[in-house]
Amino acid sequence: MQNAVKRLIAKPNKGSQKDKVRQLVIDTATEALSVALFEGGGLLASHHEIAGRGHAEKLLPIIAAMDGGGRADELIVDSGPGSFTGVRVGLAAARALAYGWKARLRAYASLSLVAAIARSAPHPQDDGAALAIVMTGGHGECFWQMFDRATLTPQGAVTSTPIAALAAELDAPFLYGTGAAAVIEARGHGEAIPLHPDARALPSLPEALIGTDSTPLYGRGADAVPLAMRKD
Repeated sequence: MQNAVKRLIAKPNKGSQKDKVRQLVIDTATEALSVALFEGGGLLASHHEIAGRGHAEKLLPIIAAMDGGGRADELIVDSGPGSFTGVRVGLAAARALAYGWKARLRAYASLSLVAAIARSAPHPQDDGAALAIVMTGGHGECFWQMFDRATLTPQGAVTSTPIAALAAELDAPFLYGTGAAAVIEARGHGEAIPLHPDARALPSLPEALIGTDSTPLYGRGADAVPLAMRKD
């Protein structure tokens, strides 16, 4: 699926200075640590790795090492759902940099970007009208959402469902995302296409799916429950 992302990457725009707006994309919502700097719509610099952990320690040095210290006119960040810590790390960095640089701040949902990547290189036998995106959640659950293949319009809200229940509910033959394999294994049929969000693929995401609301999308309740709210 790396080839899928490569096909989405545009070269830097050699037009007028007015066209050379810089965008810094930050995606730390999952195990992937993904950053991309665009200028004039073309990829100027990027870093993508499946880091697992350590996003908070690695993120700012990666940005600082980019051209011009990664400084951009606009910050675009993955607001989730995904790892609670990962979502917070990305949003905190994006908000701080946007404030310091007096830059615009926008956000997108992790499942939307994965859907865009899946549409660019679907399974050869997947000719369905919808894309089924399944991402690893927590406590034995997965985040999932269906997208219209032609427009990438979400078909319903993001839902967090236990893997066993999702295996019984979701009958799409091809599942895309980090949680796809677990659901396919649980139900015993179909095919999983593992995908992580990749900041370099942002140009493939429709503008309608990138908004000004940077509220975190956790997709489910918090792992920790305040002591005052716990039941004996």
